[in-house]
Amino acid sequence: MNLWRILFTFGTRLGAALLNFGLVWLTARWLGAEGRGQSSLFGIDRTLLLLFTGLVGGSSLIYLAPRRNLWQLLLPAYGWTTAVSVLGTAAVWWWRRPAAEYLGYLLAATLFEAWGVAHLLVLLGRRHERLYNTYTLLQSLGVVLGLVVALFALQWRSPSAYYAAYVLTYAVLWLLSGVALWQQADKPIGHLRRWRSVARELARHSRNAHFSNIVGFANYRLGFYFVAAWVSTGAVGVLSVGVALAEAVWLIPRSISQVQYVDTIYHTNPDAPVQATVRAVRLSMVLSAAAVLALALVPAAWLTAIFGRDFAAAQRIIWALALGVVAFSTHMQLSAYFAGTARYRINNVAALLGLALTLGACVVLIPSYGAVGAAWAATVSYLGSTLWLAWQFAKVTGSKPTALLPRSADARLLAQLMRR
Repeated sequence: MNLWRILFTFGTRLGAALLNFGLVWLTARWLGAEGRGQSSLFGIDRTLLLLFTGLVGGSSLIYLAPRRNLWQLLLPAYGWTTAVSVLGTAAVWWWRRPAAEYLGYLLAATLFEAWGVAHLLVLLGRRHERLYNTYTLLQSLGVVLGLVVALFALQWRSPSAYYAAYVLTYAVLWLLSGVALWQQADKPIGHLRRWRSVARELARHSRNAHFSNIVGFANYRLGFYFVAAWVSTGAVGVLSVGVALAEAVWLIPRSISQVQYVDTIYHTNPDAPVQATVRAVRLSMVLSAAAVLALALVPAAWLTAIFGRDFAAAQRIIWALALGVVAFSTHMQLSAYFAGTARYRINNVAALLGLALTLGACVVLIPSYGAVGAAWAATVSYLGSTLWLAWQFAKVTGSKPTALLPRSADARLLAQLMRR
């Protein structure tokens, strides 16, 4: 296991997580539960559109970047993301009828982020992990600084201040990542004649690889829409704070799975990714469990002091999510293995199973328990889909299911790696 690459990735993700915590605090403390709820819905709308842009692009850009001219990949990715951003914004207007100002910010944010993400995924596929991680950190830093200026220098105390900071940050990062791409050896001249066949290849891989991401997002955030419709926007704000704190734990398994996914793609020995995935599952499970337990023990009074009196109930949400967060840390490692070995169907079935569990649990739990019910629904979904992936991993690789459970030797291995 390449510990230094994992630690560097973790360090950058930790920095981004701390900045995102600052963003959650700013929007909660200065905009209140209602403003935090509106900001959360903006983030969910934007992320949903970005997921559909990934149907021609997404993680498949990482997979194909070592194998194709990058300009052949970017041309179809740009065209598709632009079309989805425009049509998706129109769909949000039809569905929720928000203000015209909101729609303008949503379109601009989606376009700049989708284009920038395409750049970064190609760079990651070319193994520019340091550059990718640096840009990941700058994304969060830019939004936080922009919001601080808006709230305190301009006295702009509304959710649109957050929207504007987001648009400006991603416009700048899109330009910077474009400069980094231009410095690659690939040049567009003479290499665009095959872009149509590359576009078909990209779409084929993306549909298979990205479908589970779209369905998985519904597992994460469908409860927010139910809470907004059945409870209130303020309840969405409280739910978003609890979810943001609990999901901060995922920076550990995400750092591990990012490295594992890239290594799996490049490995020629089929046994090496299996062994690495087993180690990654154990490591992420232990570290995630320790982190989420520490977080759940934070008193509600502290949350109120930090975020405001509207957010005491966020502690109950953290407890409801705790088991699901640990389970999903395992899900990430197994999903990275199946994606890296092009077994997309297994990930897709796991995502569909999770979505079915989410829908059923939301309908049963949210009317009675509100935002906490949405958190329990997420935990049910995470557990079910993770158990499916674990069973499939054992079936495909011939491993025993118990091989994925942590043991004392893992603690010794971690200590040995840290000493190195």
